[in-house]
Amino acid sequence: MPHTPSLSRNPMAADASDLELALRAASGDEMAFEAIMRRHNRLLFRTARAILKSDTDAEDVVQQAYLQAWQALGDFRADAKLSTWLVRIVVNEALGQLRRRQLKVVPLEAVMVSTAQMDASWQQDDMDRSPDRAAMRSELRRIMEARIDLLPDDFRRVFMLRGVEEMNVEEVSQILEIPEATVRTRFFRARSMLREGLSQDLDMALSDAFTFDGERCNHIVSLVRARLSPR
Repeated sequence: MPHTPSLSRNPMAADASDLELALRAASGDEMAFEAIMRRHNRLLFRTARAILKSDTDAEDVVQQAYLQAWQALGDFRADAKLSTWLVRIVVNEALGQLRRRQLKVVPLEAVMVSTAQMDASWQQDDMDRSPDRAAMRSELRRIMEARIDLLPDDFRRVFMLRGVEEMNVEEVSQILEIPEATVRTRFFRARSMLREGLSQDLDMALSDAFTFDGERCNHIVSLVRARLSPR
């Protein structure tokens, strides 16, 4: 029988590994699961929002994904990162919500064929921004988030995982189940589109895009914990 690491210390401690927390949570430790949620809330929220383009819908999906993860933690294997495992659950749940709504997803081929038209539309949709270079970072973040929302679905999903969350090409390929070459192509095109509107402000705003502040994080954690079924 494999040895289970001892976690006599507080599972919220920063030095507790994902594997340690997963093992504790799989045995029914809700505090360990709370630590997992707080550690990965922002990543999962950003992932869901990249697909759904709605804060409220993204929060709902994250909650559902955590409830699924709670039930399935016994099946988690250390051959994959916990974050990747959780993101896959979120992606599946978000895409399932889209299918249930019967929202039309434009195929990549159609998007590429109409690139010229899309570029024209992108320019027309240009949003107001202050010419003052000293504008508040919160305003730049709002512009960044709005522009990311304008990206075609396939490009936006890749950009959020690869550009904002800084996952590597292999991880994004596995999560979205697309070839690595496609990840590179979509990421390059997404950055090009964003540069048209943001130029040198892009890199400064990325780190703050789609923030997941303490109040929202606490809200998600409290809702999920209230719905956890006993093991």
